[in-house]
Amino acid sequence: QYPQDHAGGPVVTVLATEHRSMSSVDRRNLFGALLVFGFVAVLVSCRKAEPWEEEAFDERLSGGAQTVFTEGVGAFSQAFPTLSGWREEFHELGDQHFEATFVAAPAPLFQGLGTIYNSNSCFNCHINDGRGKPIQQSEPMTSMLFRTSVPGSDPHGGPLAAPGFGGQLQDKAIFGVAAEAGVQVMWEETPFVFADGDSVQLRRPVWTLVSPYTGLPAGFMLSPRVAPPVHGLGLLEQIAGSELLALEDESDRDGDGISGHANRVFDAVTRQQTIGRFGWKAEAPNLEQQVAGAYNEDMGITNKVFPVESSYGQPQFDGRSDEPEVPDSIFNSVVFYVKTLAVPARRNVTDPVVRRGKVLFNAANCSGCHRTSFTTRTDMYFPEASGQKIHPYTDLLLHDMGPGLSDDRPTYSASGSEWRTPPLWGIGLTQVVNGHNNFLHDGRARSLMEAILWHGGEASRSVDFVRNLGKEDREALLAFLKSL
Repeated sequence: QYPQDHAGGPVVTVLATEHRSMSSVDRRNLFGALLVFGFVAVLVSCRKAEPWEEEAFDERLSGGAQTVFTEGVGAFSQAFPTLSGWREEFHELGDQHFEATFVAAPAPLFQGLGTIYNSNSCFNCHINDGRGKPIQQSEPMTSMLFRTSVPGSDPHGGPLAAPGFGGQLQDKAIFGVAAEAGVQVMWEETPFVFADGDSVQLRRPVWTLVSPYTGLPAGFMLSPRVAPPVHGLGLLEQIAGSELLALEDESDRDGDGISGHANRVFDAVTRQQTIGRFGWKAEAPNLEQQVAGAYNEDMGITNKVFPVESSYGQPQFDGRSDEPEVPDSIFNSVVFYVKTLAVPARRNVTDPVVRRGKVLFNAANCSGCHRTSFTTRTDMYFPEASGQKIHPYTDLLLHDMGPGLSDDRPTYSASGSEWRTPPLWGIGLTQVVNGHNNFLHDGRARSLMEAILWHGGEASRSVDFVRNLGKEDREALLAFLKSL
């Protein structure tokens, strides 16, 4: 699609004329005409692109040209529709290895599974490329994990690894090796009462480590994280860093109660501090490092970014000299796969109830953090994601969510109560894709309404707004969220 004012550009009409020989004068006239036409064409083509008005966009196109109209179980697993040739094949190769099951070395294929680990496949956590859920009591974790640390910072300003446990709790181990610990949870429930007298039960998890293989260090910190959905991440990576920084408002200059800021994290490749974008606390600067960290910590598989075993320095370390365990070509294909997962289209955008819910979403200032739209930057190496008007409903910034959601574990410049605004696109398809409606970083919320009501801190005014809505308006707000 092109802006309307470009649609009426120069039109060349070719007229059929009687054939005749061309004189030198005719040639000069033709040459002059072509020269003038070429000059005009250059002027037109060099005009700066003019921004569209918001109402000129199809609201369904959450991912711009990389939107897919799929509403079934595979809604989060579709490739960018504009991929072609070798890039489409590379995506498919990455898909195969995203779903591959790793085993302990030595093995003919997919060897390298860590002596201690959380999962043996990317897919097992990100089922259907979607959202994980917490355990209910003491069963093995399948699509969640726990970050670990002790007070202080590492040399790069990040969390200080817990002695004997590292930066992540590995609850599984290969034969003959001790896992670090198991986890069990108890759920405490308290009622939340709306102004009209209706109520909902909010549950809070109380986590306990089970049978740790060694004593816990002093000040041990534990933070639960369910696996987030992975669709649309390549588009989020293409949002210019300058645009994210322009959204920072740490001193709340506009007085709306929202004071988000970007996380400043360590890039393991460039060896420099940069903006964090991915992870529940925006602790990863890009998708390469996010994928590399998952290979290394979640599966115990070394790679070009993190070539040292996560168990190094612990009794579980195997002492092998087989790093990196995943070849660069395979690693790169998985990164490309994650980068090129499309975004499902919005649904029911003309429904009056959904429209009403959108008005209420903005009136509650939910859009103050869940920013509706961005235009991705130009990247000649990633043309499919360049210049796309996207609607992710996030600002990728950190916001204080209050003591109720705090994990009391700082991560770079993120405090214990600060979390990155998660994108909302596709959230209405969670039940279809993953068979549950568990939300927030630890999956405590069992519905979208519970997720809303757990917001605190900078979102307190928004929660108060929702508290005072009537039942019909609350249903409209949920209908809007389910349309995303």
